[in-house]
Amino acid sequence: MTSQDILNHATKLASYNVLIQVVFRVQTFVLNAFTLRYISKEVIGVVNVRLTLLYTTVVFLAREAFRRACLSGSNERNWTQVINLLWITVPLGVVCSLLLSWIWLQLLEVPDPRRIPHYEIGVMAFGLSAVVELLAEPFWVVAQAHLFIKLKVIAESVSATVRSILTVVSVVLFPQWGLYIFAFVQLVYTGVLVLCYVIYFTKFLKSPESQKKSFPFSRLTDFLPKFPKNQPALDWKLSLLTWSFFKQSFLKQVLTEGERYVMTFLNVLNFGDQGVYDVVNNLGSLVARFLFLPIEESFYIFFVKVLERGKSAKQQPQEDVNMAAAVLESLIKLALLMGLTITIFGYAFSQLALDIYGGSVLSSGSGPSLLRCYCVYVLLLAINGVTECFTFAVMSKEEVDRYNFVMLALSLTFLSLSYFLISVLGSVGFILANCLNMGLRISHSIYYIYRYFRDSIHRPLEGLRLSPSLILVYIFSAVVTTFSEVVFCCDKGWLYRLIHIFIGALCFLAVFTTIFFTETKLISFAKTRLFPRYLKKDT
Repeated sequence: MTSQDILNHATKLASYNVLIQVVFRVQTFVLNAFTLRYISKEVIGVVNVRLTLLYTTVVFLAREAFRRACLSGSNERNWTQVINLLWITVPLGVVCSLLLSWIWLQLLEVPDPRRIPHYEIGVMAFGLSAVVELLAEPFWVVAQAHLFIKLKVIAESVSATVRSILTVVSVVLFPQWGLYIFAFVQLVYTGVLVLCYVIYFTKFLKSPESQKKSFPFSRLTDFLPKFPKNQPALDWKLSLLTWSFFKQSFLKQVLTEGERYVMTFLNVLNFGDQGVYDVVNNLGSLVARFLFLPIEESFYIFFVKVLERGKSAKQQPQEDVNMAAAVLESLIKLALLMGLTITIFGYAFSQLALDIYGGSVLSSGSGPSLLRCYCVYVLLLAINGVTECFTFAVMSKEEVDRYNFVMLALSLTFLSLSYFLISVLGSVGFILANCLNMGLRISHSIYYIYRYFRDSIHRPLEGLRLSPSLILVYIFSAVVTTFSEVVFCCDKGWLYRLIHIFIGALCFLAVFTTIFFTETKLISFAKTRLFPRYLKKDT
């Protein structure tokens, strides 16, 4: 498969992943607004912060390192050894689930059972659901490695839709059940997710397409662990790489979900405030999650397939380096433009968005300030996602090990800053600590990219530069929309709100037009390399 073919598949994968995230985030967005009218904000806080943190921690620790390691390299690999390695995620998940569930029940503050009953059931259900989801890991990795780009969309969309429907029906009919509802729905969600993968591969392995593609599996039992007689059960080189990523996984999880750990373990906010923070956080990350995360996941696969891990740019085939550098520069530029646009317009429309979404409960107090800070964080999140995507794809095992110490320092710094800033600034302190942490991570990735391409003709970091005219338009839009918010929003009626929205739309049109005429390299790259085969059927 050529570099261009891999790029075409990665582009499609990113697009489909964006679709998944749109479905997820819109469903969460609507679901939160709906459930707030039936379930107390304390229950929302326990579910969306405490229990979801348990679930995501178990899943991330048990599978993240295995995913990164097993997706590295080409398709020419010993799949029996890869499958054996991937099944280690299940017992590892069981251990993590039991240990963390005990901590959640015995060491953390237990909610008042009169206001939030059935907490123990919730903890056990969310811990079990994490283990259930890990059963799909061999199928997920095989699908990603062979670029089955539609499978993830189908599986996750179906399971998310089932979860949303069950939640809405249960909350309306049985609001008194409280955490029972979310525990049951979470188990159904992961069960449907695994079932979708099993059904898909059961049908695919019986199809002529499986033989046509020389698929390395012939029956469903090939996805189970085996112990071959004439070779080791595990690829030890791959296992060592997994171990390197595993040591990094916990640190990355702390950096990713740091504010939830601080809220959970240090009790700096009560459950009601945690619920409000989570709602605002979900609203602020709506665009970031369904745009930036899919791009990062999809193009990580592109980079690990095009470039060989641990080799410098000079040691790689120059055609592949040319392609990778062009893609990286364009992705950096795209992330920068999307992040700046969200930051500028999000800042001026934060109060209006919160007022429409949750009324005065969210739009008054610290809600708007929290969302404005989050808009700045989105810009850093966008750039970091792309730069770390490339960095982790080309790092050698030794570099990954060294970076673990950097992650440890960042984790300790972030947790200390979070605790200090929240005691001074409240929940806004979480966002500021995240911004500083993200800035440090970006600095490391940028330095790594600079060193990687230093001896080549490529300068992908040029993607961080903007034309003077575009900078002026951004500044003009920021000033005009901020002034418009002060004059027309948000307590003067819908007519004034519509005027504010209209002014914002005009400024957005000016920004988009300027991007089209000034960022010609990005536009040209999108036309010539990203989209020529965009609508063609997968081969």
